[in-house]
Amino acid sequence: MQLQAESNPALNTVTAYGPDYIEINAVAYQHAVYFSPEGDIQRWEVSQVGDINAAQLRQIAGLENAAADPMAFLDGEPAQKPDGAPEVVLIGTGHTQRFLPRHVTQPLLELGIGVEAMSTQAAARTYNILMSEGRRVVAALLPLEP
Repeated sequence: MQLQAESNPALNTVTAYGPDYIEINAVAYQHAVYFSPEGDIQRWEVSQVGDINAAQLRQIAGLENAAADPMAFLDGEPAQKPDGAPEVVLIGTGHTQRFLPRHVTQPLLELGIGVEAMSTQAAARTYNILMSEGRRVVAALLPLEP
């Protein structure tokens, strides 16, 4: 299904999806990908929802190298979202919505980063809307099964 006739070449836009592919900026990917409005489209080494873990979500959100303050708990304040971190991470789970376990999403939620799991079709549409509004969003999409 084609989502958008035109896209802004300066921003990553989901332009179509279908059985076994996701198209971003008119380039088809036949594997799972993650991306934000700006930057490269990254291959996501996940083939099914059960493969997703907390470390991968940190990577998708660009937090894999963010150092946590090991003494922060002494201040009694919740962890703070790092500068430049996304507001929300959208996970496209294929044809149907599949929720992620709490232990997988909790580390991002504690930082104030939303994590929403939905069908890939819904995630693609939601990403395009949030991206067009100038929101800091990251999408991680599993292709639709053929």
